[in-house]
Formats: sequence, C-alpha cells, structure tokens
Amino acid sequence: MKKNKKTVILITTLIFGFLIRLIALNQSLWLDEGVTARTVQHFGLAQIIKDFSPNDFHPPLYYLLMKIWTAVFGYSEVALRMPSIIFSILSGFFIYLLGGIWAAAFFIFNPLIVYYSQEARMYMMATFFLTGAYYFFKKISSAEKLRKKTNIGDEIFFYLFVLLSLFTFYGSIFPIAAYFIYELYKKNFRRVFVFSLVLSGFFLIISPLLLTQLANAGQSLNQVANWSLVLGKANLKNLLLIPLKFSGGRISFQPKWVYYAVVGSWTVFVFWTAFRGMMKNRQISFFFLIPLVLGLVVSFVTPVLQYFRFIYLIPFLSILLSIRNIKRKNYLILSGFIIFSFVYLLIPNFHREDWKSLASSLKDGQVYMIKTSSDPLLYYRTDLVVNDLANLQPDLHKNRLVVIPYSADIHGVNYRETLNRNGYRLFKKEGFRELEVEHWERY
Repeated sequence: MKKNKKTVILITTLIFGFLIRLIALNQSLWLDEGVTARTVQHFGLAQIIKDFSPNDFHPPLYYLLMKIWTAVFGYSEVALRMPSIIFSILSGFFIYLLGGIWAAAFFIFNPLIVYYSQEARMYMMATFFLTGAYYFFKKISSAEKLRKKTNIGDEIFFYLFVLLSLFTFYGSIFPIAAYFIYELYKKNFRRVFVFSLVLSGFFLIISPLLLTQLANAGQSLNQVANWSLVLGKANLKNLLLIPLKFSGGRISFQPKWVYYAVVGSWTVFVFWTAFRGMMKNRQISFFFLIPLVLGLVVSFVTPVLQYFRFIYLIPFLSILLSIRNIKRKNYLILSGFIIFSFVYLLIPNFHREDWKSLASSLKDGQVYMIKTSSDPLLYYRTDLVVNDLANLQPDLHKNRLVVIPYSADIHGVNYRETLNRNGYRLFKKEGFRELEVEHWERY
C-alpha cells in the first residue's frame, strides 16, 4: 500500500474513531466517574495527594491531570470523558506504528475500548502509557536484534512511559513485571539493573501513600461484607469474562444462553484468529499472556481479576489479530467490532447507570443510601441531603423515607429488615437503568 494512501486511511480511521466516541458521550456518569468528578470539584492539587488518595485505591496522577483539565474545560460529562477519548486515539496511533493499519483499526473499534474511551477513569490513560512503553521497547529490541546501537532517547522514553503508567494505575505492574522477566530471560542484565533502579525509585516515592492505601483497603475487605466480590476473585467466571468482554464489549442481555451463544461464538473466532497470530510472533504473545498470568496468580491472594483492569492487553490482541493479514478475516473481525460498538452506543439499555434521571426524579430533599456510593447522585443534585442507610435508627420517627438501595448488598446492610421491624412498608418502587428508588411509609 502506498504511503500516501496509508496516511489517508489512518487519518480517516482515527477521525471516524473519534467521532463515534462522541455518540451518547453525555450519558449519565456512574459511580466511579462520580468519584472522579466530585474529587476534582472539591479537592485542590495538593489535597488530592494528601487527603483524597490515601482513601482511594489508585495512584494520583490521573486525578491531578483531571484537576488541571477541568479547571479549563469544566465538569460536564463530555468534558470529564474527553481525556479518555484522546488517550484512546493516541494509543491507536502507537498501535499503527507497531502493527499497521489493521491493528490500529481493530483497537480503535474494539467495543470494550470504545466503552472505556467514554469513561472518566484512568484506564485509557494507563493503556496509552503502556502502549507507548511497548513502542519504545520494540524500537530498542529491534536495534539490539540488528546489533545496532540503541537510541538513548528511546530508552529514556521507555522508562518515562513505564513510570507514568505506574503513577496512573497500579495494575500496570503486571505488564511492567513482564518486561523485567523478559529481560532476565534474554540475560540483558544492564537493562535489568536500570529497570530495578527505576522501579525502586517509583516505590520509594509512592510507598508512604501505597502503604496507607493498602491498610485502608485491608480495612474495607474486613468491614464491607462482599467487597472482595467487587474486586474480582480468582475464579473461572472472572477468567472467562476477559476474552468474552475483549471480543464483545461491555454489553450483556437476556436470555443469558442467547448472549453466551452469540458472544461466545464470536469470542472463539476472535481468539482462534489471535492464537494463529501467536504462532508467528512470540514476543507479542509473551506480552499479551504473561501480565494476565501474573494477575491471575496475584488474585489468589488479593482479588484483582476483573476484565477492565486488563484492557491494556487489547493493543497486543489487536496486533495478534492483524499478523496473518487475511483480508476476508480482517474485514469480518473489524465489522464485528464495529457492530458490537454501535449496539452499545445506540441502545441506551447498554449505557451506564442512569443517575442523571434518578436525581432529577427526586422531590424530597433527603434520601437514604450508602454514603460512600453517593458521589454520582451529588454530582447531579448538590442540594440533596444524603443520610447513611447503614445508620437508620435516629430517623425512624419519620412517616416517609426515600431509599436508594444501591450497593447495600455489597456492604451487607439489611435495611429492609430494620424498616419492616419498625413499622414501615414499601409502597412504591421506581426503576432507572441499573438503579432503583424505594419509597417507604409508616403504617
């Protein structure tokens, strides 16, 4: 393919990828995005590090970036999500440099990438840094393979992107550990030494915060009844969800047997094609599989096995899918990805929790819910008073209560028993996408 034609196709792909990400971009924020929004609204740069991050489970770089971004562009859903879109498109450009136009297209239109490109969280930012790190690593290893002198700039950018990924998302440690293992296997002890210095520097800087976060996370695991289920235990279901979601995206529907038949068949086709690509590129295969294996092993100790924590592997999947370059299969895979992406984008039932509609429906100025889950509600309704659902006793003299039961089961709060025991009955229930509001009255 001529260079000019390739450039036109690449630019068209990136622009189209950007434009489809604007569809339904103003859909409601969900819980984690609400945390992002409220954090950057109410904390300064120094406060994010000192006051917010110790009680969070992520490093602070993403929030610091978002604080600066929102100071310029505001706090709307579109503004909050735009950085993730930009990082996804930039990741697509790196993938083009690594694997060509088909690999870039597979990534840009992958339905799970499209979904998380529209999320105001750190996952696409981490994916960008990790993809960039592999790009510079590939340049270094290619020069070494040809026995050429490596470019010092490539080495600097590799370690810089490694550090930035770690300060963005702790889950980056798995692909970075894969680099360490790879260099040990190759007996490249100079780079192992430099790698050790870089990682030591990171842990030295982050350790005061990380130790506090680990202590707080341990308390959450002990105090919140079903918290480990949210984090992702090492089990067959969570493991199988990774290829399923990597292929079909975030959508799910009833009946489940139809969903598993349709998306499962598609997943088998996608991963069989990727497996054929693995036979031709051992390095890409290594960096696709080893982080997942490491994550699985760690999940037997600390639950981290959730598919979205591994979306930084989709760049490698995209390259693997493009390796054999069979046009008919390429068009089929790309068409499938685009179809699944548009199913999510165009059908509101597959969008995020609808806190926006729920908030606008509330007439009473007070609601009862798990307070740590109230950020998306308060993002839309700053006038509301949120009372703790876990501590109902002081307010059981009221004739009517409005309850949002969101996350009560995770926290092990049996509020229904408390209300029934104190003479309340549920007289009205309203449903919103993935959410409910309950109206209770004394009888």
